[in-house]
Amino acid sequence: QLDPENTGFIGVETFASLVHSHELPLDPAKLDMLVALAQGNDEGQVCYQELVDLISSKRSSSFKRAIANGQRALPRDVLLDETGLGFYKRFVRYVAYEILPCEMDRRWYFYQHRTCPPPVFMAAVTLTQIIVFLCYGARLNKWVLQTYHPEYMKSPLVYHPGHRARAWRFLTYMFMHVGLEQLGFNALLQLMIGVPLEMVHGILRISFLYLAGVLAGSLTVSITDMRAPLVGGSGGVYALCSAHLANVVMNWAGMRCPYKLLRMVLALVCSEYAPPTPSGREGRAGWAQPLPCPAVSSEVGRAVWLRFSPPLPASGPQPSFMAHLAGAIVGISMGLTILRSYEESLQDQCGWWVLLLSYGTFLLFAVFWNIFAYDLLGAQ
Repeated sequence: QLDPENTGFIGVETFASLVHSHELPLDPAKLDMLVALAQGNDEGQVCYQELVDLISSKRSSSFKRAIANGQRALPRDVLLDETGLGFYKRFVRYVAYEILPCEMDRRWYFYQHRTCPPPVFMAAVTLTQIIVFLCYGARLNKWVLQTYHPEYMKSPLVYHPGHRARAWRFLTYMFMHVGLEQLGFNALLQLMIGVPLEMVHGILRISFLYLAGVLAGSLTVSITDMRAPLVGGSGGVYALCSAHLANVVMNWAGMRCPYKLLRMVLALVCSEYAPPTPSGREGRAGWAQPLPCPAVSSEVGRAVWLRFSPPLPASGPQPSFMAHLAGAIVGISMGLTILRSYEESLQDQCGWWVLLLSYGTFLLFAVFWNIFAYDLLGAQ
Protein backbone atom coordinates (compact mmCIF):
# COMPACT_ATOMS: atom_id res chain seq x y z
CA GLN A 1 0.00 0.00 0.00
CA LEU A 2 2.80 2.41 0.78
CA ASP A 3 4.70 1.49 -2.41
CA PRO A 4 2.08 1.47 -5.20
CA GLU A 5 4.73 1.64 -7.95
CA ASN A 6 6.49 -1.43 -6.54
CA THR A 7 9.90 0.25 -6.37
CA GLY A 8 10.96 -1.60 -3.25
CA PHE A 9 11.62 1.64 -1.34
CA ILE A 10 9.68 3.89 1.03
CA GLY A 11 10.71 6.97 2.98
CA VAL A 12 12.15 6.71 6.48
CA GLU A 13 9.36 8.87 7.94
CA THR A 14 6.70 6.67 6.31
CA PHE A 15 8.33 3.54 7.67
CA ALA A 16 8.64 5.06 11.16
CA SER A 17 4.94 5.96 11.22
CA LEU A 18 4.10 2.42 10.03
CA VAL A 19 6.08 0.87 12.88
CA HIS A 20 4.50 3.24 15.42
CA SER A 21 0.91 2.87 14.25
CA HIS A 22 0.97 -0.92 14.02
CA GLU A 23 3.26 -1.44 17.06
CA LEU A 24 5.39 -3.91 15.15
CA PRO A 25 7.48 -6.10 17.52
CA LEU A 26 10.82 -5.38 15.83
CA ASP A 27 14.22 -5.58 17.51
CA PRO A 28 15.30 -1.99 18.40
CA ALA A 29 18.89 -2.82 17.41
CA LYS A 30 17.73 -3.92 13.96
CA LEU A 31 15.64 -0.76 13.60
CA ASP A 32 18.72 1.32 14.39
CA MET A 33 20.69 -0.52 11.72
CA LEU A 34 17.89 -0.09 9.20
CA VAL A 35 17.77 3.67 9.81
CA ALA A 36 21.55 3.88 9.52
CA LEU A 37 21.32 1.95 6.26
CA ALA A 38 18.67 4.34 4.95
CA GLN A 39 20.93 7.26 5.78
CA GLY A 40 23.59 5.62 3.64
CA ASN A 41 21.72 6.00 0.34
CA ASP A 42 21.15 9.23 -1.56
CA GLU A 43 17.40 9.55 -1.03
CA GLY A 44 17.23 8.32 2.56
CA GLN A 45 14.79 5.51 1.85
CA VAL A 46 14.19 2.12 3.44
CA CYS A 47 14.68 -0.84 1.12
CA TYR A 48 12.22 -3.72 1.46
CA GLN A 49 14.81 -6.39 0.70
CA GLU A 50 17.17 -4.98 3.31
CA LEU A 51 14.31 -5.03 5.80
CA VAL A 52 13.71 -8.72 5.01
CA ASP A 53 17.44 -9.46 5.40
CA LEU A 54 17.55 -7.71 8.75
CA ILE A 55 14.49 -9.45 10.14
CA SER A 56 15.87 -12.83 9.05
CA SER A 57 19.27 -11.95 10.60
CA LYS A 58 20.97 -12.03 7.22
CA ARG A 59 23.80 -9.73 6.26
CA SER A 60 24.57 -8.92 2.62
CA SER A 61 27.50 -7.22 0.95
CA SER A 62 25.21 -4.39 -0.17
CA PHE A 63 24.31 -3.72 3.46
CA LYS A 64 27.95 -3.38 4.45
CA ARG A 65 28.81 -1.20 1.46
CA ALA A 66 25.87 1.10 2.20
CA ILE A 67 26.96 1.50 5.81
CA ALA A 68 30.59 2.08 4.82
CA ASN A 69 29.68 4.70 2.22
CA GLY A 70 26.97 6.37 4.27
CA GLN A 71 27.07 8.71 7.21
CA ARG A 72 27.41 5.88 9.77
CA ALA A 73 24.99 7.78 11.99
CA LEU A 74 23.72 5.71 14.88
CA PRO A 75 20.51 6.77 16.62
CA ARG A 76 21.82 5.54 19.97
CA ASP A 77 25.13 5.79 21.79
CA VAL A 78 28.02 3.49 20.96
CA LEU A 79 28.11 -0.01 22.36
CA LEU A 80 30.63 0.91 25.06
CA ASP A 81 28.03 3.13 26.75
CA GLU A 82 25.59 0.26 27.34
CA THR A 83 25.09 -0.39 31.06
CA GLY A 84 23.61 -3.16 33.15
CA LEU A 85 25.27 -5.98 31.20
CA GLY A 86 26.11 -9.33 32.73
CA PHE A 87 29.62 -10.78 32.83
CA TYR A 88 29.26 -12.81 29.63
CA LYS A 89 27.73 -9.95 27.63
CA ARG A 90 30.55 -7.67 28.78
CA PHE A 91 33.00 -10.28 27.55
CA VAL A 92 31.19 -10.45 24.19
CA ARG A 93 31.40 -6.66 23.96
CA TYR A 94 35.12 -6.80 24.74
CA VAL A 95 35.60 -9.38 21.98
CA ALA A 96 33.68 -7.15 19.55
CA TYR A 97 35.97 -4.20 20.24
CA GLU A 98 39.05 -6.40 20.22
CA ILE A 99 38.36 -7.94 16.80
CA LEU A 100 36.05 -5.68 14.76
CA PRO A 101 37.01 -2.18 13.54
CA CYS A 102 33.54 -0.86 12.65
CA GLU A 103 30.95 0.23 15.23
CA MET A 104 28.12 -1.13 13.11
CA ASP A 105 29.83 -4.53 12.87
CA ARG A 106 30.40 -4.53 16.62
CA ARG A 107 26.75 -3.84 17.36
CA TRP A 108 25.62 -6.39 14.81
CA TYR A 109 27.87 -9.05 16.35
CA PHE A 110 26.89 -8.08 19.91
CA TYR A 111 23.16 -8.40 19.31
CA GLN A 112 23.36 -11.43 17.01
CA HIS A 113 25.89 -13.43 19.04
CA ARG A 114 24.72 -16.83 20.23
CA THR A 115 26.45 -19.11 22.71
CA CYS A 116 25.82 -22.11 20.47
CA PRO A 117 27.97 -23.30 18.87
CA PRO A 118 30.71 -22.38 21.35
CA PRO A 119 34.33 -21.78 20.21
CA VAL A 120 35.27 -25.44 20.58
CA PHE A 121 38.02 -25.77 17.95
CA MET A 122 40.78 -23.77 19.62
CA ALA A 123 39.84 -25.16 23.03
CA ALA A 124 39.91 -28.74 21.71
CA VAL A 125 43.28 -28.26 19.98
CA THR A 126 44.82 -26.71 23.08
CA LEU A 127 43.46 -29.43 25.37
CA THR A 128 44.74 -32.16 23.04
CA GLN A 129 48.20 -30.57 22.94
CA ILE A 130 48.31 -30.46 26.74
CA ILE A 131 47.20 -34.10 27.09
CA VAL A 132 49.74 -35.32 24.53
CA PHE A 133 52.53 -33.36 26.20
CA LEU A 134 51.65 -34.74 29.65
CA CYS A 135 51.58 -38.29 28.30
CA TYR A 136 55.01 -38.00 26.68
CA GLY A 137 56.41 -36.13 29.66
CA ALA A 138 55.35 -38.90 32.02
CA ARG A 139 56.50 -41.63 29.64
CA LEU A 140 59.93 -40.11 28.97
CA ASN A 141 60.31 -38.52 32.42
CA LYS A 142 61.41 -35.37 30.63
CA TRP A 143 59.62 -32.01 30.62
CA VAL A 144 62.18 -29.74 28.91
CA LEU A 145 63.59 -30.24 25.40
CA GLN A 146 61.96 -33.59 24.84
CA THR A 147 63.43 -33.70 21.32
CA TYR A 148 66.77 -34.71 22.90
CA HIS A 149 65.29 -37.96 24.16
CA PRO A 150 66.07 -40.83 21.74
CA GLU A 151 62.50 -42.14 21.99
CA TYR A 152 60.85 -38.81 21.22
CA MET A 153 61.54 -38.79 17.48
CA LYS A 154 60.05 -42.28 17.21
CA SER A 155 56.62 -40.84 17.90
CA PRO A 156 54.17 -41.28 15.01
CA LEU A 157 53.05 -37.65 15.48
CA VAL A 158 56.35 -35.82 14.93
CA TYR A 159 57.18 -34.53 11.46
CA HIS A 160 60.53 -36.03 10.49
CA PRO A 161 62.02 -35.83 6.97
CA GLY A 162 62.87 -39.52 7.14
CA HIS A 163 59.19 -40.39 7.61
CA ARG A 164 57.63 -37.84 5.27
CA ALA A 165 55.82 -40.62 3.37
CA ARG A 166 53.48 -40.83 6.38
CA ALA A 167 51.41 -37.86 5.29
CA TRP A 168 49.53 -37.40 8.57
CA ARG A 169 52.76 -36.21 10.20
CA PHE A 170 52.53 -32.95 8.23
CA LEU A 171 49.57 -32.05 10.47
CA THR A 172 49.92 -34.08 13.67
CA TYR A 173 53.26 -32.48 14.60
CA MET A 174 51.20 -29.59 15.96
CA PHE A 175 50.31 -31.75 18.99
CA MET A 176 53.97 -32.29 19.96
CA HIS A 177 56.04 -29.67 21.79
CA VAL A 178 59.66 -29.27 22.81
CA GLY A 179 58.92 -28.40 26.43
CA LEU A 180 56.71 -26.58 28.88
CA GLU A 181 57.80 -23.17 27.58
CA GLN A 182 56.82 -23.79 23.98
CA LEU A 183 53.55 -25.44 24.98
CA GLY A 184 52.70 -22.59 27.35
CA PHE A 185 53.47 -19.95 24.73
CA ASN A 186 51.33 -21.59 22.06
CA ALA A 187 48.47 -22.45 24.41
CA LEU A 188 48.35 -18.90 25.77
CA LEU A 189 48.15 -17.31 22.32
CA GLN A 190 45.63 -19.86 21.07
CA LEU A 191 43.30 -19.07 23.94
CA MET A 192 43.87 -15.30 24.06
CA ILE A 193 43.69 -14.67 20.31
CA GLY A 194 42.25 -17.81 18.73
CA VAL A 195 39.14 -18.09 20.92
CA PRO A 196 37.96 -14.47 20.35
CA LEU A 197 38.62 -14.84 16.63
CA GLU A 198 36.61 -18.06 16.56
CA MET A 199 33.77 -16.41 18.49
CA VAL A 200 33.51 -13.66 15.85
CA HIS A 201 34.38 -15.42 12.59
CA GLY A 202 33.17 -18.94 13.32
CA ILE A 203 34.75 -22.35 13.60
CA LEU A 204 35.06 -23.02 9.85
CA ARG A 205 37.09 -19.93 8.98
CA ILE A 206 39.40 -20.05 12.00
CA SER A 207 40.00 -23.80 11.83
CA PHE A 208 40.81 -23.48 8.13
CA LEU A 209 43.23 -20.62 8.82
CA TYR A 210 44.92 -22.47 11.68
CA LEU A 211 45.31 -25.76 9.80
CA ALA A 212 46.49 -23.91 6.67
CA GLY A 213 49.27 -22.35 8.76
CA VAL A 214 50.18 -25.74 10.27
CA LEU A 215 50.32 -27.46 6.87
CA ALA A 216 52.24 -24.58 5.28
CA GLY A 217 54.75 -24.75 8.12
CA SER A 218 55.61 -28.42 7.69
CA LEU A 219 55.71 -28.23 3.89
CA THR A 220 57.95 -25.17 4.01
CA VAL A 221 60.34 -26.99 6.33
CA SER A 222 60.37 -29.98 3.96
CA ILE A 223 61.50 -27.63 1.17
CA THR A 224 63.84 -25.16 2.89
CA ASP A 225 65.24 -27.17 5.81
CA MET A 226 65.29 -30.71 4.48
CA ARG A 227 67.25 -32.30 7.32
CA ALA A 228 65.29 -30.89 10.25
CA PRO A 229 62.33 -32.34 12.12
CA LEU A 230 59.43 -30.20 13.29
CA VAL A 231 57.29 -30.07 16.44
CA GLY A 232 54.82 -27.59 17.91
CA GLY A 233 51.80 -25.66 16.69
CA SER A 234 53.72 -22.49 15.87
CA GLY A 235 52.60 -22.50 12.23
CA GLY A 236 48.93 -22.25 13.16
CA VAL A 237 49.57 -19.88 16.07
CA TYR A 238 51.53 -17.46 13.91
CA ALA A 239 48.85 -17.61 11.22
CA LEU A 240 46.28 -16.43 13.77
CA CYS A 241 48.54 -13.83 15.37
CA SER A 242 49.81 -12.29 12.14
CA ALA A 243 46.30 -12.15 10.69
CA HIS A 244 44.97 -10.39 13.78
CA LEU A 245 47.90 -7.95 14.01
CA ALA A 246 47.62 -7.15 10.31
CA ASN A 247 43.90 -6.55 10.73
CA VAL A 248 44.59 -4.15 13.61
CA VAL A 249 47.17 -2.25 11.55
CA MET A 250 44.94 -2.03 8.48
CA ASN A 251 42.06 -0.71 10.60
CA TRP A 252 44.11 1.23 13.15
CA ALA A 253 41.83 4.27 13.31
CA GLY A 254 38.69 2.23 13.91
CA MET A 255 40.05 -0.31 16.39
CA ARG A 256 39.27 0.25 20.07
CA CYS A 257 41.64 -2.27 21.63
CA PRO A 258 42.82 -1.18 25.09
CA TYR A 259 46.42 0.11 24.94
CA LYS A 260 46.65 -0.98 21.30
CA LEU A 261 49.90 0.90 20.60
CA LEU A 262 51.68 -0.58 23.61
CA ARG A 263 50.39 -4.05 22.79
CA MET A 264 51.56 -3.74 19.19
CA VAL A 265 55.06 -2.72 20.29
CA LEU A 266 55.25 -5.59 22.77
CA ALA A 267 54.02 -8.08 20.19
CA LEU A 268 56.44 -7.03 17.46
CA VAL A 269 59.62 -6.04 19.29
CA CYS A 270 59.88 -6.83 22.96
CA SER A 271 60.98 -10.12 24.41
CA GLU A 272 61.96 -11.50 27.76
CA TYR A 273 64.92 -13.81 27.66
CA ALA A 274 66.33 -16.14 30.29
CA PRO A 275 69.77 -17.57 29.46
CA PRO A 276 69.74 -21.33 28.88
CA THR A 277 71.00 -23.27 31.88
CA PRO A 278 72.16 -26.89 32.15
CA SER A 279 69.64 -29.12 33.83
CA GLY A 280 72.35 -31.04 35.64
CA ARG A 281 70.78 -34.47 35.18
CA GLU A 282 70.68 -34.78 31.41
CA GLY A 283 74.38 -34.19 30.77
CA ARG A 284 75.50 -31.98 27.93
CA ALA A 285 72.27 -32.51 26.01
CA GLY A 286 70.04 -31.26 28.82
CA TRP A 287 69.43 -27.52 28.81
CA ALA A 288 66.42 -25.34 29.27
CA GLN A 289 64.92 -23.20 26.55
CA PRO A 290 64.50 -19.46 27.12
CA LEU A 291 61.13 -18.41 28.39
CA PRO A 292 59.14 -16.95 25.47
CA CYS A 293 56.74 -14.07 25.88
CA PRO A 294 54.08 -12.81 23.42
CA ALA A 295 56.63 -11.51 20.95
CA VAL A 296 56.79 -12.18 17.24
CA SER A 297 60.09 -10.94 15.79
CA SER A 298 62.20 -11.82 18.85
CA GLU A 299 60.62 -15.27 19.17
CA VAL A 300 61.53 -16.06 15.58
CA GLY A 301 65.05 -14.76 16.20
CA ARG A 302 65.37 -17.01 19.23
CA ALA A 303 64.23 -20.01 17.21
CA VAL A 304 66.78 -19.24 14.46
CA TRP A 305 69.57 -18.96 17.01
CA LEU A 306 68.66 -22.25 18.66
CA ARG A 307 68.50 -23.95 15.24
CA PHE A 308 72.01 -23.01 14.10
CA SER A 309 73.90 -22.14 17.30
CA PRO A 310 72.56 -24.16 20.24
CA PRO A 311 74.14 -23.28 23.61
CA LEU A 312 75.41 -26.84 24.02
CA PRO A 313 76.12 -29.57 21.47
CA ALA A 314 73.02 -31.55 20.63
CA SER A 315 72.68 -35.30 20.34
CA GLY A 316 70.11 -34.99 17.56
CA PRO A 317 68.86 -32.59 14.91
CA GLN A 318 67.50 -29.24 16.03
CA PRO A 319 63.81 -28.64 15.17
CA SER A 320 63.32 -26.11 12.38
CA PHE A 321 62.07 -22.54 12.78
CA MET A 322 60.62 -22.11 9.27
CA ALA A 323 57.09 -22.97 10.42
CA HIS A 324 56.97 -19.60 12.22
CA LEU A 325 57.62 -17.67 9.02
CA ALA A 326 55.32 -19.83 6.90
CA GLY A 327 52.47 -19.39 9.37
CA ALA A 328 53.00 -15.63 9.46
CA ILE A 329 52.86 -15.43 5.65
CA VAL A 330 49.63 -17.45 5.59
CA GLY A 331 48.12 -15.19 8.22
CA ILE A 332 49.05 -11.91 6.54
CA SER A 333 47.79 -13.04 3.14
CA MET A 334 44.93 -15.49 3.48
CA GLY A 335 44.09 -14.68 7.10
CA LEU A 336 43.76 -10.96 6.53
CA THR A 337 41.21 -11.61 3.79
CA ILE A 338 39.20 -13.83 6.13
CA LEU A 339 39.21 -11.36 9.03
CA ARG A 340 38.35 -8.33 6.91
CA SER A 341 35.24 -9.98 5.49
CA TYR A 342 33.17 -10.35 8.63
CA GLU A 343 29.75 -11.85 7.86
CA GLU A 344 30.38 -11.67 4.10
CA SER A 345 30.70 -14.64 1.80
CA LEU A 346 34.32 -15.35 0.84
CA GLN A 347 33.28 -17.02 -2.39
CA ASP A 348 32.08 -13.67 -3.77
CA GLN A 349 35.51 -12.06 -3.41
CA CYS A 350 38.02 -12.28 -6.23
CA GLY A 351 40.99 -11.82 -3.89
CA TRP A 352 39.98 -14.88 -1.90
CA TRP A 353 40.08 -17.11 -4.99
CA VAL A 354 43.48 -15.71 -5.99
CA LEU A 355 44.90 -16.50 -2.55
CA LEU A 356 43.29 -19.94 -2.52
CA LEU A 357 44.76 -20.71 -5.95
CA SER A 358 48.19 -19.54 -4.81
CA TYR A 359 48.00 -21.71 -1.70
CA GLY A 360 46.87 -24.72 -3.76
CA THR A 361 49.77 -24.20 -6.18
CA PHE A 362 52.21 -24.14 -3.25
CA LEU A 363 50.73 -27.38 -1.86
CA LEU A 364 51.01 -29.08 -5.23
CA PHE A 365 54.63 -27.98 -5.64
CA ALA A 366 55.48 -29.13 -2.10
CA VAL A 367 53.95 -32.57 -2.71
CA PHE A 368 56.05 -33.10 -5.84
CA TRP A 369 59.11 -31.78 -4.01
CA ASN A 370 58.70 -34.34 -1.23
CA ILE A 371 58.23 -37.14 -3.73
CA PHE A 372 61.20 -36.43 -6.01
CA ALA A 373 63.59 -33.79 -4.63
CA TYR A 374 65.03 -35.73 -1.67
CA ASP A 375 66.22 -38.58 -3.87
CA LEU A 376 67.49 -36.27 -6.62
CA LEU A 377 69.44 -34.10 -4.18
CA GLY A 378 70.62 -37.01 -2.07
CA ALA A 379 69.46 -35.43 1.19
CA GLN A 380 70.30 -37.49 4.28
